[in-house]
Order: sequence, then structure tokens, then C-alpha cells
Amino acid sequence: MAWRDILGRYRGSAGGLAWSLLTPILMLAVYTIVFSGIFKARWSADSTSPLDYALQLFVGLIIHGLAAECFNRAPVLVVSNVSYVKRVLFPLDTLPIVNLISALFHAAISVVVLLVFFATLEHHLYLTILWLPVVLLPYLVMLAGISWLLAALGVYLRDIAQLMGLVSMVLMFLSPVFYPISNLPARFHIFFQLNPLTVIIEQARAVILHGQAPDFTALGLYMLVAMAVACAGLAAFHKLKKGFADVL
Repeated sequence: MAWRDILGRYRGSAGGLAWSLLTPILMLAVYTIVFSGIFKARWSADSTSPLDYALQLFVGLIIHGLAAECFNRAPVLVVSNVSYVKRVLFPLDTLPIVNLISALFHAAISVVVLLVFFATLEHHLYLTILWLPVVLLPYLVMLAGISWLLAALGVYLRDIAQLMGLVSMVLMFLSPVFYPISNLPARFHIFFQLNPLTVIIEQARAVILHGQAPDFTALGLYMLVAMAVACAGLAAFHKLKKGFADVL
């Protein structure tokens, strides 16, 4: 179902599935030209490469884009598959997982583009990149739980689908996507650490760009919270599922 969803997005287009590769390449090119070339942006005072900002930014955007795709599509998953609701034996709770796998596919393509670009610039890749699945695992569990909740609420509250676009945009600017958290005043650090994207963005940058091992303590705590969110989201989905057929 996930593969069908991926192919369905490009059905009818001349480029087909090639757009999934071309899009992140064009995005990275634009970020590099605008931020590193035109604005001369630097990620930190000790940055030696003018392209460092584009790399740091692209990692943050990949992590945020994964969440944004899940949040924006989750509220309409059940509504857009009314025929599945009437089939008693169909497990509706798989729909958010299908959406998550589809989003993960596009994120993986972007990561490949990032690694090729990084290897071209630095002439090497860090072996710590192998830790990336460990970094993303608790994040995916968290996204699954939130997606289950949004998918269920979207049946009853159709405005959630419109609201998620705004929430995703606000979440991007309240996450260390365009700036390092170290540039913020110390009193704001605690609030940004509560953002579910902050830890994952910083850990992803550490293993991909800096050759550092992930912070297993932080990821362990994140996983505990993510599992609680996933259990709560799934429980809410099953509880609200009883009224789907009547509402739709």
C-alpha cells in the first residue's frame, strides 16, 4: 500500500518516480545558492566552509519534512478512504503507518542526495552515518502515535486538516532548522528541548555531518516518551474508530 501511495503521487507526470529524486536535488541547489552564495550565511563563527550552512539546513529540513508530511496528510487518511471504513475486517490503523512509510521513503531519497553532496565536498563520509536508523527510530514511533491521533480526530473535526499546515510551519521556525540552538539565549533552551524535533535534528547532524556517536541517553528518554505517545495515540484511534461509519 505504501508503494502504491508513492507511485500514485507521480502517476500521470512525465518524470514519474524520478521527481522523488529530482525534488531534493533542486531543493539543495536552491538552499546552497541562496543561503551560502547570496546571503553568505554561516552556521557558526568557526564554520570554515561557506556550504556548511546549506548542509546543516538540509538535515533540519529533512527531519522536519518527515513530520510535516505525516501531520498534513494524517487528518484526511480515513476521510479519503471511506470504502475501507465499511469493510469491517480492514485494519484502519494501518493507514497512518502506510503514510509514515511513504514519508520515510521520500526522506531516505533526500538523505541519499545529502550524502552524495557531502561526500563530494568533503571527499569522505563518516561511519557514524550507520547510527542514523537508531536516531530516527524513536522519532518514527512518535510520529506514528501522533498520526493515529490526528487520523482519528480528522474524521470528526475537519478543520484539523487545515490547521496542520499552519502547525507544521510554526514547528519549523520553533525548531533548530535555520539556526543552531546554541545561538538562542540560555533561558529559551528548555522550551526548545521540549520540541520533539530538536533532539532528532541535533542527533542527525551529529552522526551525518560531525562524525559523532549519538547521545544514547537522550534517545532512550525520547523513546520512552515516544512509546507513551504511540500507545495513547493508538488507544485513542481505536476508541474513536467506533463512530467512523456513522460520521462518514
